[in-house]
Amino acid sequence: MPATRTLTSRRAALAATGAAAAAGLLAACSDGTAPDADRSAAEHARAARAEAALRLRTSAASAALRDRYEAVAVRHPLVRDRLAPLREEAAQHATALAAGHAQQPSAPSSAPPATVPDDASQALRELAATARQVCDAHTAALTGAPPELARLLASVAAAGAVHAYLLTRREGGS
Repeated sequence: MPATRTLTSRRAALAATGAAAAAGLLAACSDGTAPDADRSAAEHARAARAEAALRLRTSAASAALRDRYEAVAVRHPLVRDRLAPLREEAAQHATALAAGHAQQPSAPSSAPPATVPDDASQALRELAATARQVCDAHTAALTGAPPELARLLASVAAAGAVHAYLLTRREGGS
């Protein structure tokens, strides 16, 4: 019987050694400061920077559209009332897209005013084209946006499409 006892002791020793080695390997792999944690933090920081840049670009596009509305309204006072709610909505889009970031385009930009055609109909057509361009830019930005921002961009793009439609529709017509 002593042979069985030695065999059991060897098995126990081997099992204990194997368990200790496995535990050591697991501890080394699951350390809280492992490279995976650092990589995850770096990826998170990179994603945050990308979102901030996307928000800045899309917010600036909406702010430029807001400024364009204002320029047309100043040049053609007869359409000011028609443009006021659309301009206000573009301003709200710019603010919403910039939300949570230091630079929020609430005031009109200091860029030189855009040239506005003398003909009000032509000015409205150009304004509609600008609204479509901004809408297209917001739609294109969807692919690189995180889910929450993508939903906002989709809503803003849809509103931009409505703006373009309303600007090309004849007043009082269908």
